[in-house]
Amino acid sequence: MKRLVTLAVVLAVSCRQSALKVTPSKSVLMANGYDHMVFRIDGAAGQPRLEIVGDRLFSRLQAVRFNQDHWEAEFNAGVMPGLVRIRVSSGKRHVIESLTLEPQNTDSASDGTPDFLRLEDEGDRAAFRFWLTYLAELQYFISPNSRPREIIDCSSLVRFAYREALRDHDAAWLAGIKLPVLLANSSIRKYSYPHTPLGPDIFRTGNRFAEFADAKTLQQFNTFFVSRDITRAQPGDILFYRRQTIRGVSYHSMIFVGPSKVKPDGEIYVVYHTGPDGSNDGEIRRLTLTELLHFPNPQWQPIAANELFLGVYRWNILKVIS
Repeated sequence: MKRLVTLAVVLAVSCRQSALKVTPSKSVLMANGYDHMVFRIDGAAGQPRLEIVGDRLFSRLQAVRFNQDHWEAEFNAGVMPGLVRIRVSSGKRHVIESLTLEPQNTDSASDGTPDFLRLEDEGDRAAFRFWLTYLAELQYFISPNSRPREIIDCSSLVRFAYREALRDHDAAWLAGIKLPVLLANSSIRKYSYPHTPLGPDIFRTGNRFAEFADAKTLQQFNTFFVSRDITRAQPGDILFYRRQTIRGVSYHSMIFVGPSKVKPDGEIYVVYHTGPDGSNDGEIRRLTLTELLHFPNPQWQPIAANELFLGVYRWNILKVIS
């Protein structure tokens, strides 16, 4: 009888010791795309399983790792505010923890661009520049009948490249966009278009945001002036022009690609769509910077002496706030 009592006590102690316990390092995070926390998991029988229950608000759980005598898992907040529930399971046992993602309703640059869209991380900025320039340049090599139908002029090429650069470039995206070739490169981590507090309306058009923005709107509300010196341009920057026509003031945009990612040859490139001219639909052109600087029509030369050249502009989401 004594042995049975002793065995019962041992089993009870064992059960108490193996109780699944989850301790979050914090329960409230900023929905800014970079805030993160760590779950400490004790009493798991082997590696625990973690999953986001219900609406994951496009946040991410990182790989589970063992740390001396317990397990740990990192959670990275997205930019969508709300309540996230995490289920931690080990065998038949599970614990559900709730995290609150507080909205980030700030504009640190006072330029009308919300901070939840800004790419503060250098890796994110590099990924954005890569995808924008690669996707824009690639359109030159795609036949007009195969490229996205939305690309019909200079601003639509810019909008397409900008928007697609902010997506998660996974297998589903690749199947939908039907690219003839895809280079391996990481996507931005902060968020994935169109999963932002603004939804797909990521272009500022004055006091509101929309999916559409023409060249003038892109220049005035979505980018900032860098210089009229073309040597200061970085891949992904936009060259803007403004000229007077019989129909009024016309804006034109070109994407500064930098070194080619499609066919590297040591040259520096720009790519742009000429837009329709009444007699034809226009075309996408890919010029070396040398060719553009010596373009036969001087109104398109990106030089300070050309009054029609407004200068080099950079995206607001890349503005570094010190």
